[in-house]
Amino acid sequence: MAISLSKEQKQSQKISITPQLRKSIELLHLSRFELVQKIEREIESNPFLEKNDYELDISNQTSIDDFDFDFAASESLKSSLLNQINDLNLSTSDYEISESIVNSIDETGRLADGLSEIEEFLDYKYTYKTIENNLINIIHELSPSGVGFRDFKECIFLQIKKSNISDIELEIANKILYEISSDDLDECFNTLVYSGYDDRDVKKTIQVIRNCDLSPGLNYEETNYIYPDLKITLESNDKISTQFVTDNFPSIVLDENFVKETQKALKKDPNEGLSKNIEEAKWLVSSIRRRNETVLRVGEMICKRQIDFLGNNPLKVSPLTNKDISDELGVHPSTISRIIKSKYIDTPKGIIPLKSFLASSVSKTRMVTPLQLMDQIKKIIDEEKNPLSDQKIVQMLNLRGFGLARRTITKYRKQLNIPSSRNR
Repeated sequence: MAISLSKEQKQSQKISITPQLRKSIELLHLSRFELVQKIEREIESNPFLEKNDYELDISNQTSIDDFDFDFAASESLKSSLLNQINDLNLSTSDYEISESIVNSIDETGRLADGLSEIEEFLDYKYTYKTIENNLINIIHELSPSGVGFRDFKECIFLQIKKSNISDIELEIANKILYEISSDDLDECFNTLVYSGYDDRDVKKTIQVIRNCDLSPGLNYEETNYIYPDLKITLESNDKISTQFVTDNFPSIVLDENFVKETQKALKKDPNEGLSKNIEEAKWLVSSIRRRNETVLRVGEMICKRQIDFLGNNPLKVSPLTNKDISDELGVHPSTISRIIKSKYIDTPKGIIPLKSFLASSVSKTRMVTPLQLMDQIKKIIDEEKNPLSDQKIVQMLNLRGFGLARRTITKYRKQLNIPSSRNR
């Protein structure tokens, strides 16, 4: 009897993911482009949904049908980079590393994976330093300027290096980006002029910094289907306004009259299929509204924290994590992770992915450095009575509030030179 009760308790503690919850999660994952396509399909298949007229506001006045691009006809950022490294006659090892780095570059041109992750993917055949040298000496020399950047400062410096500025201006840029402790450009100006640099050279360099493209990869044709969910407006009183972009977004509503007529008819002649269509239509309308409201709330919070950066200072990116946002908004970190995936914001500096504003962390739900995590892993293994598998260590750490994958534990265990549980 006791065993039976224990099983029942375990079963009751399992979280049941309903079909509607699963669909809600899928909605959060979708980019704006994918969501518009889904809405169009739902309107076609569900007679109880209709679309309000809405204005398209694309620079070349395309129609909604033009969302369906023939991507095969254009060159993506990734294919361009691979073509460039193919032309370099690299050694086998350099090509293998370069290809892995290119595969880790996102659509904005940013290196989305850390060098440690690339090192792991390559089965530790090459050292961290070898991979970093490849990034600096090969990938950073490719077009577009700035590709493979790890942070905005590096993105800016890579573009400035390839621009037509004087040696003195390049020297000033290097000091602003990497030597002066302040990230405030006005303070940098005063420091440099006080140090003896010509104020005109400093002003020109600062303007070049401000004009740099922080998403250089988005200039490629294949990424033209990227549309921002949010747009910010800078107001004169140093405040920032964040809006959900309604242009090119179909306003989906219930056909109320048809719903009422059908529900009246269903009382006399029940039809499970029609009843289900009505419920699904209601659910979709409310879920899309909630999705858009949540995206806006997250965007507002991010922009509020990054007001200096968005104002006109590309050096001032405030540290921000999924957990910071989830704590302030009362939303689970995994929900935040889904929201920022494939979501973009239109800023005075161009279209930027929301994820670019968040600091990277080993854990998805708790800010922890690799060294801190390795310390936790070592402590658990030192105290184990019987050898614990990497999966068991993941479970133990996740119970403490970490959001970790097994491969993360495996990677850092190997870096600690600790053998697997089988060999301990």
